Formats: sequence, structure tokens, C-alpha cells
Amino acid sequence: MKKIYLDYAATTPFDPEVLEGMTPYFFEKFGNASSLYAYGQEAKKAIEDSRAAIAGFIGADPTEIVFTSGGTESNNFAIKGAAFALQKKGNHIITSAIEHHAVLEPCKFLEKQGFKVTYIPVDKSGLVSPVDIKKAITQNSILISVMQANNEIGVLQPIAEIGKLAKEKGVYFHTDSVQTIGHIPVNVNDLNVDLLSLSAHKFYGPKGVGALYVRKGTRLETFLHGGDQEKGRRASTYNTPAIVGLGKAIELCKEKMEKEAAFQMALRDRLIKEIPQRIPEVILNGHPLQRLPNNVNFSIRYIEGESMLLRLDMMGIACSTGSACTSTSLEPSHVLLAIGLSHEIAHGSLRITLGRWTKKEEIDQLLETLPQVVEKLRAMSPLYEKK
Repeated sequence: MKKIYLDYAATTPFDPEVLEGMTPYFFEKFGNASSLYAYGQEAKKAIEDSRAAIAGFIGADPTEIVFTSGGTESNNFAIKGAAFALQKKGNHIITSAIEHHAVLEPCKFLEKQGFKVTYIPVDKSGLVSPVDIKKAITQNSILISVMQANNEIGVLQPIAEIGKLAKEKGVYFHTDSVQTIGHIPVNVNDLNVDLLSLSAHKFYGPKGVGALYVRKGTRLETFLHGGDQEKGRRASTYNTPAIVGLGKAIELCKEKMEKEAAFQMALRDRLIKEIPQRIPEVILNGHPLQRLPNNVNFSIRYIEGESMLLRLDMMGIACSTGSACTSTSLEPSHVLLAIGLSHEIAHGSLRITLGRWTKKEEIDQLLETLPQVVEKLRAMSPLYEKK
């Protein structure tokens, strides 16, 4: 049975060209980048080349890129680092109700440390209103954190407009761009952000490596202590092969992104059109247009999402009900609840995310298989019988 992977938002397959670029740094170029002799300096140059590639992709200066272990660390570094660095100025943080848990949990942690957090609601399309952000800002506000695109429903937020507000009010602005980097153009100056998080495994690079953009002059409390790496901002021996892979992955995205996005958008729009035609009582979650080119999220009434995923998996198709980080939770998605869905409907969600190797024939197969799965599950549902 041929397997079909449609969960690129959870993680992406490794691009062979990325592995090829990394391989020498496991073997003949294995030096510690902090060492002064040739082995170390060879590794150091590779790291700086990757730093420059990332900076060029997002319109930053290479000195503004800090390497991390991934999106979760980058978000924690941005939020906790800014909060503790600015706590004498104020103690108020603003974020949205649909952020990834890598943002929400640091905010909850900071609340226990005496910080105040305002969680801005979203509308039924999943959009944050800049007007609501503006109303929430007080003289004690020190940080706003709003994700560029939601990992579950793919909605693109008005980041540039929120960033302009933050700049006018003198408040730091962080965005979680883990879902957007490598998939759509991102420029830190156009977005008016001070801090931006990214993760390599979301754009065909290695797991366990990412970066945080830190605009010059932005104050952050050091996150890891123990060495002077990253200009003292993040101590730890450089993971040279992974950093090289991150740089190579982003270079490939720069070459391929425009063409890939157009192809994926056509498949996405086909799914948005045809799934409701083939399956009754289906709800599209998130804004129909203002969303990532590769993301579709539906709620299918009268069935349970986990059962649907397991049956699709038995037929060789891998999709998701939402964030991979919470896939073992029995609670419905906080994102779907925030856009106004009931617990019952939220439990029947299906996230389909496309990527570099998605084929038209695979979408054909999904469109044939999914209605059969839904029909069988609804035949066993007492809720569907009573409707």
C-alpha cells in the first residue's frame, strides 16, 4: 500500500540536498566552532554562512540571528527574555488566544512570576483584530506576541499592522513564524517585528535546530548560561551540522518557494471546494483566503477526529486533527474553541497540510477515501442518527 503524507505542518520530510550539505560536518569537518585552530574555524565559517542565509531570507542583518534548538526554545527565549529584561519598565504582556502552546505556556509561567497577560480573542475566522490589540496596550505593556500564521487553521494574521501599533507605543513585538518561513515571503522590516521565531524542520531541514531574530537594540535576558556563544545570548556548543542544514534548507526554499506555493494553493483551493461537495455538514475552519497556501482545516460533524485519523492511516493516508505537540491530549483544540466551535464539533476536526512532495494524484486519493471513511463512522454514530 502506497503511503500518502499530508501533515507537513507537523514536520516536513528531510530534503536530500540538505543532508548532502550537512554530511561533511559530521565527519571531516567536525571541529568545535569555538576552537581557534583550523578545524574550528572551518566550522565557524559554515555557521556564519548559514546565519547570513537566514538573515538574507528575512531581510535582517546576520548579527540579529541567534541559533536555537527550534521553535519552542525561540518562543521561550523571546517571551521570557523580553519579560525579565524589561520587568523594571512594566509587567504586562499581550498575546492571542490561539497561539501555539510554546507561547501560551511561557505566558502562563510568567503569570506565576507576577506578570500580567492579556489573551486577545479572535473572530470566527481566527483573525486577531489590531483594534483589540490597541485597546489592550497600557503604560505597563512591554511585549506583544502574535503568531504570523496559526499552525492548526493556517490563518495569516495582520502582523505588519500590529507591529506598527507596537512600534508607535514603544512595545516590543514578537511573532512566531514557524509555519510561514519557507512557505511565504517574510521580511522583518515589512512586518515591524522586534523578535521572530523559526524552526528548520518545518521547511525540509533537520529537527532540533531553529533561530530567533532579535532586532538590534532589543533587550533580552540571557536564556542559557555557561558560555559566550551567540555573543553571550545563548550558551551551548554549536550544533554545526544542524545549523548548516538550516541554512541549506532556507536557501532551497528561496529558490523553490514561489512555485511550490502556487501549486499548493491550487490543491488547497480544490480541497476547500470539493470536500464540502462530497461530504455533507462540513465546516471550513479559518479564513477562506487569508491563510497559508498549504493548509486546510475542516470540522466534520457527527464523527470523532481520532477515529477518522486512525481509519485514514489504515488506508495509508497521514493527516492530523491539529497541532502535533498536543496530539495525545483528549481535550478539543483551544484554537477551534476560540473561533466559536462547540466541543462536539471541535472534536471532529481534520487538518490537511501540503508540501514539497505532495502530488495531485495524492489529493485525488484523499478525495476518494475521505467520504468513505466519514460514511462508515457516521453509520456508527448515534448523534448522526438523531439529527
